[in-house]
Amino acid sequence: MNYVAILQDELEAMGKAFVQALPSLIIALVVLFATWVVARIAVSAVSRLTGRTTLRDDLKQLIDTLIRLVVWIFGVLIALTVAIPSFTPAGAFASLGVGALAIGFAFQDIFENFLAGVLIMLREKMNIGDTIECEGLLGKVEKITLRETHIRQFSGELTVVPNSMLFKNPVEIYTDQPLRRFDIVVGVSYDTDLSKAQPVIQSAVESIEAVDKEKGVVVFAQEFNSSSVDFLVQWWTNTVDQDLRQTKSEIVFAVKAALDDAGIEIPFPYVTNTFKEPLPVQKAPEAANVA
Repeated sequence: MNYVAILQDELEAMGKAFVQALPSLIIALVVLFATWVVARIAVSAVSRLTGRTTLRDDLKQLIDTLIRLVVWIFGVLIALTVAIPSFTPAGAFASLGVGALAIGFAFQDIFENFLAGVLIMLREKMNIGDTIECEGLLGKVEKITLRETHIRQFSGELTVVPNSMLFKNPVEIYTDQPLRRFDIVVGVSYDTDLSKAQPVIQSAVESIEAVDKEKGVVVFAQEFNSSSVDFLVQWWTNTVDQDLRQTKSEIVFAVKAALDDAGIEIPFPYVTNTFKEPLPVQKAPEAANVA
């Protein structure tokens, strides 16, 4: 058997088939290029339309992504029909139904994150620019895609989070409302007149400009601690216009200064030692004189 001749015949047949299919492949490539152009034009047109509306940024991104996805699906189907004459969309969907179960298991996480991304974009809460905390991750939402969310931590790191994590777990949105309540604990010594200390602390906090005057300041005697009587101090501030850390620092400075001026002690921890049996007290021997 002449294997060289057989191989040569096969290569010639493949070459002829490729030459015959070349026009169809070129047309398919042109269709894909046209799909890319149409997708860009369609997304640009939709972006201009949604830009005139009050839709949220993440919802605008969702619409752009869906438009691009629909255009590419139709474009790829047309290109495959041109390149492969035996290919039909109906046959493709029929074949897909056979392997849908296996594909579903293989890409379970991808589909889960995709659906979670769509639902996150559709709901009103958690928008781009919000400060959120989820599963110990604290930062600002920079971008929301159909599969993942980009969160910029306050220490500078960018964390890419699967959408399913944000959809399944509780998410605290710190910027949902501009006004937020914060608190600190202030301890005073046990010999302090509490009725005198309470207004001193309250006046000191109210003197800070960043504290919201309409919401007011509350000061409650909270508990008997080991070395002090503790006051719970609560106030409201606008976290959009004010840096919480700066506001809290100003309040600590003001409360410390006010208590010092009023002669009220913020005590150190006291330790009292008790012994069941009396302890013998002896005079320490004098150091020997050194000649």
